[in-house]
Amino acid sequence: MARPGSGVLVSMGGGLGYSPSMARVVVWEWLNEHGRWRPYTAAVCHHIENVLKGDARGTVILGQVEAQLTPYVIDLQSMHQFRQDTGTMRPVQRNFYDPSSAPGKGIVWEWENDCGSWTAYDMELCVSIQNAYEKQHPWLDLSSLGFGYLVDFDGMSQTNRQSQRKRRIRRRMDLAYPLIAGSIPKSQSWPVGTNSGTPCTCQQCLLVHSTRAASNAILALQQKRKLYGTEGGANQTAAVVRQSKTFAGTSLWSPTATVAGGHHNNISTGGGGGGKVGMSGANFPCTPALVTLPANHMLTINGQNNLNRPGTQRITVTAPRGAIPPGVPALPVKNLTGSGPVHPALAGMTGILMCAAGLPVCLTRAPKPILHPPPVNKSDLKPVPGINSIRRKTKKKHIRKGKNPEDVVRRYTEKTKMLPDEDCTICMERLTTASGYEGVLSFKGIKPEMVGKLGKCGHMYHLLCLVAMYNNGNKDGSLQCPTCKAIYGEKTGTQPPGKMEYHVIPHSLPGYSETKTIRIVYDIPAGIQTSEHPNPGKKFSARGFPRHCYLPDNEQGRRVLKLLIMAWDRHLIFTIGTSSTTGETDTVVWNEIHHKTEFGSNLTGHGYPDPNYLDNVMRELAAQGVGEDNLKD
Repeated sequence: MARPGSGVLVSMGGGLGYSPSMARVVVWEWLNEHGRWRPYTAAVCHHIENVLKGDARGTVILGQVEAQLTPYVIDLQSMHQFRQDTGTMRPVQRNFYDPSSAPGKGIVWEWENDCGSWTAYDMELCVSIQNAYEKQHPWLDLSSLGFGYLVDFDGMSQTNRQSQRKRRIRRRMDLAYPLIAGSIPKSQSWPVGTNSGTPCTCQQCLLVHSTRAASNAILALQQKRKLYGTEGGANQTAAVVRQSKTFAGTSLWSPTATVAGGHHNNISTGGGGGGKVGMSGANFPCTPALVTLPANHMLTINGQNNLNRPGTQRITVTAPRGAIPPGVPALPVKNLTGSGPVHPALAGMTGILMCAAGLPVCLTRAPKPILHPPPVNKSDLKPVPGINSIRRKTKKKHIRKGKNPEDVVRRYTEKTKMLPDEDCTICMERLTTASGYEGVLSFKGIKPEMVGKLGKCGHMYHLLCLVAMYNNGNKDGSLQCPTCKAIYGEKTGTQPPGKMEYHVIPHSLPGYSETKTIRIVYDIPAGIQTSEHPNPGKKFSARGFPRHCYLPDNEQGRRVLKLLIMAWDRHLIFTIGTSSTTGETDTVVWNEIHHKTEFGSNLTGHGYPDPNYLDNVMRELAAQGVGEDNLKD
C-alpha cells in the first residue's frame, strides 16, 4: 500500500528539540576508519552503562556481552576502544537521543550488504529514517547527511543516486537503548591519579592498565604543537602531534605551566635549565628518533577527562640522522597510527611515557612481518617426500546415506542398569527420570527413560538426548561426547569446496636452518551456503585466499602435513562463521586448527621460530579426531 504524503529531504540540525533536564537515551559509538560514528548494540550499551555506574574510570570487557567482540575492551578514562589481539585503538563517545526516537523504542534500520547479511545504519541516519517513516513519508533523501541515497519506504529499498543500484532495507525491533534521567553534563571528569582499590593482577587487566596509561599520555600531547625542554645541543629532537579534523573535544590535562613564547604546555617539568628542543633531520620512518630529557625532570599531571570527547590522533617523531648513544634502550614503535600487534604498540606508547618522564629512549621503526619467502621458480617446487600427490580438491559434501540416528547412537553406546544419581548434561534432567525431550522427539525403540553409556569414555546420557544432539549436528555417522569431547566414528566438518596444494620450496624457516620448507596453499572461492551452514541459501565471502602456510620439511613436519591433508579431506580446516578479526559474518574462517602464515618472522604470533607449534597443532588435530593412529605406515 502506498504511503500518503510527500517525501522529505533531511535537514541538518533538524533537531529533536528537547530540554536538557529531561530523560535521555544513551547510545555509545565508536569511530571507524572512514570517520563515521558507528553505534554499539543496545545490549552492549546497557553493559557499558552498568560498568560506568560502578566505576567511572573502569574498563569495559565487551566480550562479556557479545562473543564476536571478545578481543575488544573500552577504557572509560581515556574514552578509547582497544583491540587486544592487534593493538588497534579507536575513540568512543557517549551520545544522547530523545526517548521517543528510534533507539529509545528499540527500532533498528538496516541495509543488506553484498554477502546477504544486514548492516545497521549510523544512529543519526536511523533516527532520521524512523522520523520520516512515522510521518508516513513515501521516501527520504539522505543527501544532506552526506549520503547519496534515496530511501523508498513503499519498496523498502535504498537507491544510490549516482549508480542507481538498489539494496533492500528492513526495520526490526530490538532491545531499547538505556535511559538516563536528569540534566546531561557537558563533561564528566575523574582525577587521573586517584586509586579506587587494589588493582587486579591478571594478564588481561595488566594489559588494559598499561594501555590506559599510554593512551592518556598520547591524548595529553595532542593538544599542543611542540614539546619544550632544555637545550639539546647539536642533536636536537622533538615530538610533533598532529590533531585530526575530527577532534572536537576539550583538553584532557589542564595547563600547568607557562613556557617560552607564552604557550601553555600540558606537562610541566621541574628542575634543570630552560630552553627548547628544535626540529631537524629526516622523517621518522627512515631513521630512528632519539628523545632525551634531563634525568632530574619531574612530571606534573593534573588530569581531567570528557565523556563526550570524540577524536583520533596521530603522532610523528622526527630526529636528525646520527648514531644512537650506547646504553639508551630501543623500543619499536608500531601502533602510533592505530594499527599493529599488541606488544609493539605498548612498546611505542611506553616510549612516549619514558620521554615525558625524562628517561632517554630510542624510538625505532618496528620491523614488518615477513609473510612470504623470496620468489621461487616453478622448477624449484618439489613434491613432499613420502606424499604422492601435490594437490587435494574438495567438492560439495554429500551426506552419507543409511545413517539412521537411532542406529548411530546404539552403535556407540551400551545399556546400563545401574544409574548414578547425577544429571544428564544434555537435557539437565536426572538420569533416573525421563529425558527432557520426552514429548518433543519420538523414535522407534527408544523410550524417554532409557540411558546409555558411551563405550570409550563411559559418560552416561539419555538415549533420546543423544539422538537429539546427533540430529542437530552434521549427521555424518559420528558422535562426540559433550562432556569430554571424545569422538566416536569419523568426524567431518562444514568446510566449503576448495583446493589444497603442497610442495617443498628451497628456503628455510627461522629455527629450522638445516631443512627446507613445506608450503601449503589453500584456495576457497566465495559461494552459496548449503543446509549444513549457518544461513542456507545465503552468499558467503572468502577473504584472504589463497592463504599460504608453512611447515619445516622434516619428519615431524611431514607427519603434520599428512594429518592436515586428512583433516582437509574431512572438511575440518575451515568453516563458515563470523571472523574474529573483522567481525564479518557469513565468511570462511579457520576451524580451531592453527596454521603458520608468517614465513620469515613471528611478529604476529603466526610464524617461526616456535618450538612448540608442531606438537600443539598435532594435539589440535587429535581433538578433531585426526590423530597419528589414523596414519598408515
